Amino acid sequence: MGNLDLITIIIIAANVIISYKGFGDFGFFEKYKFNVGAVRKGEQIRLFSSGFLHADNAHLFFNMFTLYFFADVVIGLLNVYKFLIIYLGSLLLGNLLSLYFHKNEYYYSAVGASGAVMGIVYAAILLQPGMNLYIFFIPIPIPAYIFGIGYLLYAIYGMKNRIGNIGHDAHFGGAVGGYVITLIMAPWLFKTNLLMIVLLAIPILILLALKKAGKI
Repeated sequence: MGNLDLITIIIIAANVIISYKGFGDFGFFEKYKFNVGAVRKGEQIRLFSSGFLHADNAHLFFNMFTLYFFADVVIGLLNVYKFLIIYLGSLLLGNLLSLYFHKNEYYYSAVGASGAVMGIVYAAILLQPGMNLYIFFIPIPIPAYIFGIGYLLYAIYGMKNRIGNIGHDAHFGGAVGGYVITLIMAPWLFKTNLLMIVLLAIPILILLALKKAGKI
């Protein structure tokens, strides 16, 4: 993990350039951020453009730092084109899930590449479930599949309780996007990593059950 392919450099550069344009131009930021009211009025471009804007330097750095570590796993085990499809598809699905959960909150807004990045993270976990991850402030390595399950469960908890100024639904939707798109493009995983596929599906089924029961 941690190599920089040309497409990764391009994506990081696009995020930095567009985010800094947004930092210094309030009108630009407002025009292209994700906003439920604007999207429902027909401004679908925001479903993609918001993924290249960030709230601040820390938000931008964390997303790009995470992408830097996981992008080469996906590119190396699939290819550049499939990586790009996963990235953009996860970005779109993350924002669509946000739109679904906040469809009646016309004021609801969000920015960030988190959905796209989480899609790449979950693609990497599916492709290489045996790798260990190191999380800030936790001094021991965490198996990738444990992190994958735990993070989705935390995202469900965050969505249910509206914890922090974080788009938990976009994170969850992006992760599911990475999960589904990767399985479509790499069906051989059903033979090699079936247990991991089933385990990572559990939080998705929990979210569906909670939504059907009206508890989220």
